[in-house]
Amino acid sequence: MTGITRYILRQLTVGMIFVSIALACVLWLTQSLRFVEMIVSKGISAGTFLLLTMLLMPTFLVIIIPISLFAVVLFTYNKLNADRELVVLRAAGLSHWTLARPALILGSAATVLGLLLTLWVIPGGVQGFRELQWGIRNDLTSVLLQEGTFNKFGDGLTIYVRSRSPEGELLGILVHDKRNPDKPVTLMAERGALVFTDKGPRVLMLNGNRQQLPRGTGQLSLLYFDSYTVDLATATGQNQNRFRDARERSLGELLAADEQELGVVDYRRAKVELHQRLTAPLYNLGFATVALAILLTAGFDRRGQTATILKAVSAMVIMQAIALGTANLATSKLSFVPLMYLAALLPIAGGMWVLVKPPRPRRRTGAVGAPA
Repeated sequence: MTGITRYILRQLTVGMIFVSIALACVLWLTQSLRFVEMIVSKGISAGTFLLLTMLLMPTFLVIIIPISLFAVVLFTYNKLNADRELVVLRAAGLSHWTLARPALILGSAATVLGLLLTLWVIPGGVQGFRELQWGIRNDLTSVLLQEGTFNKFGDGLTIYVRSRSPEGELLGILVHDKRNPDKPVTLMAERGALVFTDKGPRVLMLNGNRQQLPRGTGQLSLLYFDSYTVDLATATGQNQNRFRDARERSLGELLAADEQELGVVDYRRAKVELHQRLTAPLYNLGFATVALAILLTAGFDRRGQTATILKAVSAMVIMQAIALGTANLATSKLSFVPLMYLAALLPIAGGMWVLVKPPRPRRRTGAVGAPA
């Protein structure tokens, strides 16, 4: 590796790391707002909150790294061009391919990192995130009944608690249970407590009444009780098995996916997810190659490289749009899967061809002296 290659590669690597960290922080901040509801309603700790958000970070990196690399390649080579360094290097006899080598090395390394993330790291992270999220929402061993608010559990059960005594006793309990739409029930009690049993948590209600208005009768059924219990475990479907989608399945599971077991739609999603894990990292090298092909062949312009940069950004946006379009087409019909590989490989091949081929000599303009 020559000194020029090391010099440019060092600038690219440092820039990509800083841009990736900045974008990751922005994405982490925006995505973490989704879990504020869990802190309020479920009372999860700060450690659990950080674990939830960090499990999603590998998924963000697959999106962030290609964009960061593309932006850093544009910035670095544009700066080299503006400082006349590329002019000097070209005058010294360096070809487009030699000048592009540092970015291609970094793009290849980012592609390998992307493959490691998509094939092994991300499936485990997504699975851990979904299991933790499922456990927080459905494991009611740490139920939090907030005072003065209507606490919803699952689909159809709402509990209101007026206040809580220093000993943990619940005062002024109102329960509305419509898990059976044909027989909604309303219960009120003076006091009660949250108890945990082998079959799950329950609300024990003391000195209250049970009101029910069966449909079609118009007569209110009122029952007074000394004690009554409301089962919370069945409210959220705690005993149901969680379905694992394609993003949290391992590479082997996606390869062995069975259409009869998953169904037509989920089978297609599993196969498209398999091919996306192989093609998505290629855009690290694809974005870098397209940016290099456009910047290095544009030549030097004293007025700046604004038009060239806009052209490169437009090419990147088009590539990303085509990638999303081919993935959607493949999801609807698996025969379009080869288009996903064409969309990822053609920009790399085209950019490499532009960088390798010798530049065309520029035509000289101006008056030619007449022979004497």
